[in-house]
This record gives sequence, structure tokens and C-alpha cells, in this order.
Amino acid sequence: MNSGMNAQHNTVAAKNTMQLKAHPEYDQHEQVVIRDTPELRAIIAIHNSSLGVATGGCRIFPYPSIDEALTDVLRLSRGMTYKSAMAEINFGGGKSVIIADPAREKTESLLLAMGEFIDSLRGCYVAAEDSGTTVADIAVMARRTPHVSGIMSAEQHQGDPSPRTALGVFLGIEEAVRTRLGSSLPGITVGIQGAGNVGLHLARLLKQAGAEVLIADINVQRVESAVETLGLSTCSVDEILSAQVEVLAPCALGAVINPETVSSIRADIVAGGANNQLASEEMGEALHRRGILYVPDYVINAGGIIDIYYQRIGVRDTEKIESHLEIIPHNLAKIFAESVLQDRPTNHIADELARKKFLKPRLQSV
Repeated sequence: MNSGMNAQHNTVAAKNTMQLKAHPEYDQHEQVVIRDTPELRAIIAIHNSSLGVATGGCRIFPYPSIDEALTDVLRLSRGMTYKSAMAEINFGGGKSVIIADPAREKTESLLLAMGEFIDSLRGCYVAAEDSGTTVADIAVMARRTPHVSGIMSAEQHQGDPSPRTALGVFLGIEEAVRTRLGSSLPGITVGIQGAGNVGLHLARLLKQAGAEVLIADINVQRVESAVETLGLSTCSVDEILSAQVEVLAPCALGAVINPETVSSIRADIVAGGANNQLASEEMGEALHRRGILYVPDYVINAGGIIDIYYQRIGVRDTEKIESHLEIIPHNLAKIFAESVLQDRPTNHIADELARKKFLKPRLQSV
């Protein structure tokens, strides 16, 4: 990127500094940069880099406005700081969003423009795939910047972190079922909201473990394929949150636990792969009061960022990577125990533990 474009980015960010600090989701973010041009409407947010370079996915979504995109990227980047801290990896928290419909507007020129935008931050932020993007999309961005990850060729999954995100969620569900229900997975019913990569990988793992799986997604073809290939049951997207299941696993977009839905949840446990499942901290309190075990999303879904971390440092040792994933149920067991001991919501306990980790000096390399 040339200096003129960098100046433009800085001007946009500086002009909105006062508004940004007044934003309800602002949390002492280190840097927030907005690109709003005919070629690309996007935001990169860096929350905290005390543990390492800010790293997080690039999401493409048709946000109705810049402000709604800003709300999402601020929340997501903060979540990445907490996620990496709890996973004990040397990454800080960052995220980027592109305002576009990935089904209709995702073009090579859009992805190249995003690569240039990422490169303009000179390595302060490293992007990976996320909702609306694929490993192949990140590879296109890599033609304009080296500051991307999750594209390393690997025999098992070709750089896609989704399988290990799902594996981490699976391990977390096992721990939650042991804690809340005192049982194992055979015979337990899990309702999965979202039949994307993580949701489908999770469904396969759960079925293999003997659980029953109910799945819902707005993409009817994905659901029909999952039912046929994995033997799942299905229900409508309007019914999945209130389905009579032991575990509700949100694996789509965030804020699904909100004032309109929280009272209708009938599951004993909420544990899924989606980021920012709670629309607000108060939703965690509401679940706690109802006796529903909420599994903090950035703790249970950390498998993907752990995978990205090992790709970034060039480690392909499957045994080492999946051994690191065991930190997920380990962290959750501690959170659940403290929640019971203190009679406080699990999301509050998790936040406190994460802050202690990322406010400490830089972690040693794994």
C-alpha cells in the first residue's frame, strides 16, 4: 500500500476516535481502522497484543451498516484476545470484517483489496478464515500480504482449522455433560444450530460417540445432506433454540442468546462453536439463574486458533496439537468448579481468568 492510502486509513480512524471510545463495545482497543471505498468496505480491529501479534479471522457478512459491522468486529476482536489467552498461545486478539454478501459479492478483486488493507497494517494483524471466507479466499489475500495464516498445506485438512475447532467443542461438551449431567455422551441429544464446517464436523464426532444429533440451518441443502450422510434428525431454525435437548450447540453467528430467546431455552447446557453467543453479559447471568450451564464460547471454541498457531510456527505434529486441545476441558473444569463455589455465572469466571493471563508478561513459546 502507498503512503497516501495509509494516510487515508489513519485519517478515517482518527476522525472517529471520540465516537469509537464512546461505543458500548469499545474495550481499550489498540487500533481500529476502517476502509470505506467503492472497492472495499471493511474494518480491522486490534484489541490487545500483549501476548503476541493480533490474530483472528476475516469475516464476510452483509452488515446493514458500518456501525453494525463495527459492533461485531469490536466484540469479535476482544473475544480473540480472551480466547488466545485461555488457550495459552502467543497470539493477541484481532479480527476483520468485510461488509458484503459472500454468496454474491465475494470476488477476486474484493479479496485482493482486503489483502492490501491487511498489509497496510504492516504485520500488526494476521488474518485467517472465518464465517463467509475459506482457506482458498485467504490464499488469494496472501497474494497481496504475508500477514495471513491458516493456508499451510496439511495432509489432514489442508490448513482449514474447522475440524480442530469442532474437536475442541466436542471435548468441551464431554466435560460439560460430565459436570452438569454426571454422564457420558451415549444417549444424550445435542441440538446444533448451524450446519457449516464446524457444525458438521461436530455432528460427526457426536454421532461417533453415541449421541443423538438434531440440526438446523437456513441452508436447506446443507441440512438435507447432513441428514443423509450422517443420519441426523432435523428441525426448523425457529425451533432449534427451544428444542428439548440436553445440549444446545450454537454453531452459527453470535448473539443468539438474547432477551427474546433466553427464556425459551430448554437445554441443560449451552455449548457451541459460535463466537459471542451471549448478546450481553447479562444473558450469562440469566442462564445461571435458570440452572443452565453456559460453556463460555471463547474457551470451548479455541481449537481453531490453536490449530492456526501451530500452522503459524510451522508445527505439523498432530499428536502435539491435539494434546494442546486438552487445555479446553481442563479450563472448563476449573471454570465450572469456580462457578459452583462462588455461585456466579461461568462467563464472569472465564473473563476474570482470561484477564489474569493476558495482562501478564508474554508467554513462553509452546
